[in-house]
Amino acid sequence: MSDYASWPRRIVALVIDWMVSTLVTIGFLGLGDYTENPSSGWVVLGVFAIEATVLTTLTGGSFGQLLTRVRVLRTDGRPLSLLMALARTLLICLVIPPLIYKTDSGRGLHDLWTGSAAYER
Repeated sequence: MSDYASWPRRIVALVIDWMVSTLVTIGFLGLGDYTENPSSGWVVLGVFAIEATVLTTLTGGSFGQLLTRVRVLRTDGRPLSLLMALARTLLICLVIPPLIYKTDSGRGLHDLWTGSAAYER
């Protein structure tokens, strides 16, 4: 297996994913509804969760991860199932699990609990 993905790559990937999810939400709701509706942030989170789950299952990474050359796989090198990708994404949405991590690998609780890891391509 290749090296674990660096934190800068992971953070850039997350920023890209969040920006794209925001743009998709604005496309669905319109700019006026997006800016005026206080719950539009939840819609962005939902779009992010769907995007990250589906793309991680199908391609081994979210849109931002694909652009930053990060690949998410199980620790045995196999792709994540839809259920494991969903569990991993929901844990990321909780924010805290990714912030508690092993220093040697950078694997957060979301990776440890789902048997996954983010690798550099």
